[in-house]
Amino acid sequence: MDLDLTGRRAFVCGSTQGIGKAVAIELAALGAGITLIARNENALKNTLGDLSDGQGQSHDYICADFDRPKELKEAIDQYLAGNDGAHILINNSGGPPAGLAIDADLEEFRVAFNRHLICNQILTQALAPFMKEAGYGRIVNIISTSVKAPIPGLGVSNTIRGGVASWAKTLANELGPHGITVNNVLPGATMTARLDSIIKNNAAKAGTTQEEVREKMKSEIPARRFAGAEEVAAAVAFLSSPAAGYINGTNLPVDGGRLPNL
Repeated sequence: MDLDLTGRRAFVCGSTQGIGKAVAIELAALGAGITLIARNENALKNTLGDLSDGQGQSHDYICADFDRPKELKEAIDQYLAGNDGAHILINNSGGPPAGLAIDADLEEFRVAFNRHLICNQILTQALAPFMKEAGYGRIVNIISTSVKAPIPGLGVSNTIRGGVASWAKTLANELGPHGITVNNVLPGATMTARLDSIIKNNAAKAGTTQEEVREKMKSEIPARRFAGAEEVAAAVAFLSSPAAGYINGTNLPVDGGRLPNL
């Protein structure tokens, strides 16, 4: 199986912590040169030191805030003015705050739409020409299992994530003839700061302890445990590889079997 990414460059968003950082580390281990994208420059510099350069590749970063799409576009355009594009794009950013959809302020929807869909579109439009010319492109969107089954208490996230999934399926059809695949990875409960926040919020609402919430969540997962970020990263890395060239337009749950539907 061909998992070799030597000579490929990957843009990895939200790559200074959690799943995004795990993805950057895994892709670098497979030989890719990594361009990290996040808003905290100190964290970006620190993350560079965690990336393998054993295949002679180089790594760099772009400092950009996904809550400011215009600034993201300017930063990407500036980078591409002096560098080649990328063969791989990993779209990943922090999810919206928890809460019911009916109670959400309109601004919450706008912010989430910009962060998750508009920024994805900016990056894809910027990199697609290079991918087309190379005859190789992998776009992987890290979304949520809410794409298949809405998660109670995550109203804004459920709404926007579903929109991103439909956007991705549309792009898969449009870009497939150029050797570019577009797929979504749907993480279930994964040991990240995001999961800690959800557990804390659920415990406060239920008037119980975080440990009780955590154990209840695990009991609903056939694997009876949460995922490690590196396990999600492994799925992303496979979809980014030459071996996954005929997988296009899919939603891949990485959830330990928790989803009740196919």
